Amino acid sequence: MKVLFLTHSFPRFSGDAPGSFLLRLAIALRDEDVHVHVVAPAAEGVPTEGEIDGISVQRFRYAPRRYEKLAYTGNMARDVATSWSARFALVGFLGSDFVRAVGVRRSFEPDVIHAHWWFPNGVVGTWLASLSHKPLVTTLHGTDVRLAKKIGMSRPLFRHVLAQSACVTTVSSWLSSEVSGLISVKRPTVAPMPVATERFVPGLFREKNRFLFAGRLNRQKGLEHLIRALPLMKEQALLDVVGAGPLEANLRGLASELGVSDRIAWLGQLKQQDLVGLYQTATAVVVPSIDEGLGLVAAEALLCETPVVAFNSGGLTDIVKHERTGLLVSPGKVKDLAGALDRLLQSPQLAADLGKAGRIFALSAFAPESAARQYSAIYQRAVGEHTA
Repeated sequence: MKVLFLTHSFPRFSGDAPGSFLLRLAIALRDEDVHVHVVAPAAEGVPTEGEIDGISVQRFRYAPRRYEKLAYTGNMARDVATSWSARFALVGFLGSDFVRAVGVRRSFEPDVIHAHWWFPNGVVGTWLASLSHKPLVTTLHGTDVRLAKKIGMSRPLFRHVLAQSACVTTVSSWLSSEVSGLISVKRPTVAPMPVATERFVPGLFREKNRFLFAGRLNRQKGLEHLIRALPLMKEQALLDVVGAGPLEANLRGLASELGVSDRIAWLGQLKQQDLVGLYQTATAVVVPSIDEGLGLVAAEALLCETPVVAFNSGGLTDIVKHERTGLLVSPGKVKDLAGALDRLLQSPQLAADLGKAGRIFALSAFAPESAARQYSAIYQRAVGEHTA
């Protein structure tokens, strides 16, 4: 079987972080005799045609280079909402994505079109599916569902994409319920993206009082809550922060205001291979996100036998099972977050037990071969229903 991926986020080179789970899925699908070709946006210094780890990728230009900033930043929705140049670039993005996909469809002849994120790729997917008479599978990852939820005007288009899809999947059960609450559709199938189980493995040493945050430095990822929790803790703890984002200056200022700047190491954006060692040595990984689509950081941490402290919100509850693989705290409850962190510092055996149980769970739920089997079955079902 041949499947064409449409995405606005895909690794630009081997080891690149954006969309790395899609590359992982594409590689794992080969063992299911499913061959993937990818259409993704161009990026500076990246060839328009090539292969990454054996997966063929075709990239499209969508604006003059100075305006080609919609992809790979994690800010597409915000940029389009606030910038006219980004809106014009989006028009070019949709048209160029479609033209490139049409060309690839003719040469590759896919059996299934798989759009990741309903916007913008699902929209392009409906055009291509209609033109080629092939079934469309649309996967919702979280940011796109928030878009449909936040902007009422997008709802009809959201409904159209889902109605034109032979199968809709979400990466968490929470997202599936969110979609069902937004529009009247058949409940989407829950099918998580895979994690690099061969890369994220337990280490030999663990810090006694050093926590780790990894994610975008924006409001949704919730680092502010963790910084506010540090001075409320009974135990003295250090914090490594991995990531970049629009709120970095504000967050550094908050840490200084609260007197915890000397306890925080700001490490910036790191490659996955550099992040592994931090996972392995951290006392725990803290994920104070609200309405997270899934939370692959939590899954990666558990694979390293590192317990997770997270807000009881969104798709994180699919990964963090309270008192079994980590500790869950009510969203925004900074004092409770501080208490949960203190608890792990005061009970190293509890932390170790949670980490070991977490790895067993993460291996069963997020291994690439498990995801590949599930998506192979979804493709087969989509083809069968389309031809019936």
